[in-house]
Amino acid sequence: RTTSPDEVRKLASFLGRKVHELVRPGEPVIELQPHLRAVAGKMKASDENVLYAGIDELQRLAEDYRELELLMNAPLQFDYPSVVDLSGRIDPAQLAESVSVKERQRLGLGDQPVSNLRSLLEWDVGLRIFYWELPANIAGMYAYTPDLGCCILINRNHPVEKRRASMVHEYGHLIVDRYQPGIDYLSFPGRKPANERFAEQFALCFLMPTSSVRKRFQEIVTTTGDFQVADLCRLSHFYFVSVEAMALRLEQLALMPKGTWQALRESGLAPRQAQALLELPSQPVSNHPYPERYKYLAVQAFEQAKISQGQLGRFLRCDPLAAREIVATCRASTVVEDTGESKQLELPFEKSLLGDQ
Repeated sequence: RTTSPDEVRKLASFLGRKVHELVRPGEPVIELQPHLRAVAGKMKASDENVLYAGIDELQRLAEDYRELELLMNAPLQFDYPSVVDLSGRIDPAQLAESVSVKERQRLGLGDQPVSNLRSLLEWDVGLRIFYWELPANIAGMYAYTPDLGCCILINRNHPVEKRRASMVHEYGHLIVDRYQPGIDYLSFPGRKPANERFAEQFALCFLMPTSSVRKRFQEIVTTTGDFQVADLCRLSHFYFVSVEAMALRLEQLALMPKGTWQALRESGLAPRQAQALLELPSQPVSNHPYPERYKYLAVQAFEQAKISQGQLGRFLRCDPLAAREIVATCRASTVVEDTGESKQLELPFEKSLLGDQ
């Protein structure tokens, strides 16, 4: 017999889920929660309730994303690199640099900085990257299933440069730990295992390629005859990384003496203040819990009347009024007339751009 609405509500209450999560279209997805909760149970977070809430939210965001893709018939395309085996005597850090170079070449990035990293990793690789509150001592987490692909949750409370580094760190885990969900803490007791050393070095090399960093450093030294703190701040801004990460990378490449960053810290250097004094332009920043593609799928589904205004608010994690404002922003485009006057256009999402079909 068909299940009654009251029975569905009672079942949802018993399972601790919302009704829409039980009646969403499509096949049920493989759960990420049990695996990540098992990992969390073996380690200590500064706030376990926040950690477990983050794990649950990653599950919901991934399921909501999949639901939107089914509604709009727009599955995310996965183009993952091959899995790398860390067994054997090879140095994980050396291997990570080699893999990062190959991955940049595969993605057509050359050796230049990547500004819109989150969108690039989603569109060109197929990673689902979400932001949510996590305990302060946790950078992020990742999990992979065949139907959802690689799902990553980054601590949204961390500075944007740290979030970028955490994204690529988790990307490194996809390459060596694809089928082993993990949670990454800011500090690791004792010697880091090979997979952590790989992911850490992969992130450094992907964000700050050796050839590019050496070239930029030599240009500065050749031009000015020196390399000062101001140059370090400008270089970190150029690569969109923290001043600490930039300094440690330069030390790693033997372009600055070992211990330089530690000495700067002890001297009381305030990177944010230093960057403000240099009047460096702001970098593009996204703080939304979900990627841009997720947002546009939700807006498109609403515009095509496939979801209600209440459902739109649920997908976008906001109240209905804020959801309508997001719709208006997505549909708006500014053009400059020949007279120099700016004009707002409203884009019709449902209009085909391929002519008569």
